[in-house]
Formats: sequence, C-alpha cells, structure tokens
Amino acid sequence: MAVTVRVVGLERLAQRLDELPEEIKQALVRAVKESAESVKKDVQSTVRLDTGNLREKVDITYKDGGLTAVIGWNDADTARYAVVHEFGNRRISARPALGPALEIERTRIEARIRDEVRRAVR
Repeated sequence: MAVTVRVVGLERLAQRLDELPEEIKQALVRAVKESAESVKKDVQSTVRLDTGNLREKVDITYKDGGLTAVIGWNDADTARYAVVHEFGNRRISARPALGPALEIERTRIEARIRDEVRRAVR
C-alpha cells in the first residue's frame, strides 16, 4: 500500500511551463527542492523512532527536470512499515508524519515559488 498525492491538471501545467524562460524554470526547481527538503526534515523530526529506520530511510526522488519531488520510502518493506505508522492498525495507533509535513508545506510553497521567481527576474 503506497501513499500518494495526485495533482489534477499537471499535463496542462507542464505545457505552460515549457513556454517559460529558463531562469524561471530554474527558480521553480529551487522552490520545489526547498519544499521537498523541508518536508523530509519535518518527517524525520516527527516520525516514530522505534528503530530509527523510518527516519533514516525517508528520501526524495526528483522527476520532470526537478519540478516534481516524490518524498517517502523507496523500498517496499520500509514503505509498508511507514504506512502502518502513518495510519495505524488494530495494534499500533496512528502517528502520522508525512501527511502533516505535506500539509504544513502546502501553506508555504506558494511563498517559496513567489520568492524564487522574484529573485530570478531581478
């Protein structure tokens, strides 16, 4: 069981991004990286620490030239373990880390993008 977030309208956005000047694209890549690193750091600081495995193995994979960041656990066993801790089960109470970190970053990413684009056009 994987935890994913789906953004509707990415195809149209990708077409529009292709029309942007390179310095704006690079500003967006910097904003995505900054946001992804922030989510990873928040997850590492709040994830349950039974063995430290979840904290140590949370990772970021970049796609689409750095415009997409996938944050989570790449190996199947750790991902399953993370899902149990994120949502809980009948024996383990939920202690979400990734969901709250994404929600916190959702409130910040617009400002990050705006700041990076402003720096790029100056």
